Amino acid sequence: MQTVYLAGGCLWSVQYFMNTIPGVVATEAGRANGKTDSLSSPYDGYVECVKVTYDEKQISARELTGHLFEIIDPYSINHQGMDYGEKYRTGVYSTDENVLKEARQFIAERPDADRIQVEVRPLTQYVPSAPEHQNHLERHPEDHYLCSIPWSLLRKYRR
Repeated sequence: MQTVYLAGGCLWSVQYFMNTIPGVVATEAGRANGKTDSLSSPYDGYVECVKVTYDEKQISARELTGHLFEIIDPYSINHQGMDYGEKYRTGVYSTDENVLKEARQFIAERPDADRIQVEVRPLTQYVPSAPEHQNHLERHPEDHYLCSIPWSLLRKYRR
């Protein structure tokens, strides 16, 4: 099993979408790479993300990066859909340099690579979200309108 942390705006929708991808074993909503030791304020620098545990025999970090790109605007800085602010930046984070290398290769091979604003960085911190934020859209599908990803796309790979 391998782990990657993916940021794409509202963590509820990213988690819901990643749970539909074959090869994804588990997800957890959280925050990554902040400027403080804890989630102390709205200005703590953390990005909303989803910890994705996957079976690397079934799917690669490169493929997961590709799936992330299905649901984000990769040219936007600190903004996805109706969500604005540093905590809504997009990114791929990991403690494994090979995972980061796969994500960087995916981006580098795109014809628009010079315009991409997606961070690809080592994971320095991770804080899980509160229980009420875990799998929120699975428990409250009526809230899908709060997220920037169209419901039809969120359900694209639904098992």
